[in-house]
Amino acid sequence: MRPTRATFSQVETAKGSFSTDELKTLLDFYEVTEDERQTVLELGAQARKRQRGRTYTDQLPRSFERLADLQADAKAIGFYDTGIIPGLAQTHDYVRALMKAGDGVWWDHDPEEVERRIAYRLDQQKRVLESDVPKEVVFVLTETALQQVVGSLSVLRGQILHLLQLSERPSVVVQVMASSAPDNPLLGGGLITLDFGEAAPKIAFSASHGPATYHDQEEDTGPMFRAFDRVRKLALSPKKTSNLLLTRLRDMQR
Repeated sequence: MRPTRATFSQVETAKGSFSTDELKTLLDFYEVTEDERQTVLELGAQARKRQRGRTYTDQLPRSFERLADLQADAKAIGFYDTGIIPGLAQTHDYVRALMKAGDGVWWDHDPEEVERRIAYRLDQQKRVLESDVPKEVVFVLTETALQQVVGSLSVLRGQILHLLQLSERPSVVVQVMASSAPDNPLLGGGLITLDFGEAAPKIAFSASHGPATYHDQEEDTGPMFRAFDRVRKLALSPKKTSNLLLTRLRDMQR
């Protein structure tokens, strides 16, 4: 992706930053050596994080781009969602059903916007799940997500099957939080945790609908990472999750 004149202007005035793809294009153009290239890419990852204040809010579409770049740079990502399958674990049909449901609600009725959002999510799934260097990805979802019909029962069946397939990947973990599990610290909320390794601070992202709020200060991210660790411990193990998914599939076929 080539950076635009507007992007250069935003970077020069400290109002924006280059995306990973834009930065790579510039590095190729200037024939930067491999050692220097890695350093610049790491600095670029830092620049895409909040430079002042403790939290910040982005509106579409820049928030999508910022989150996409952060996820692409992260080494380990944790997803927790209530009543819905996490975005990067959704099938094409599930994504389409969600975007059609939001059309005319979260944005003005626009079939082209629906297609753009579908394409964005599917492309982001590929960037994260098909990365050249596998990322550690953990999906934790509530049991209610396996009951909530999105689009149709057929779509839900395909989605549950997809979760089983994802769980077979060595770098992906899928866990379900049973409705009977007590003391869930993330009831009613959604959370994404991003770990970039020792070279950069951790980031946590929280939002259900609308603007996205990012946190990059340890006093904020610490509790959020602890909350994610807690739900992982409370959730069913990967093996028990697979058994539950298989049981749900059999029940839907009766």
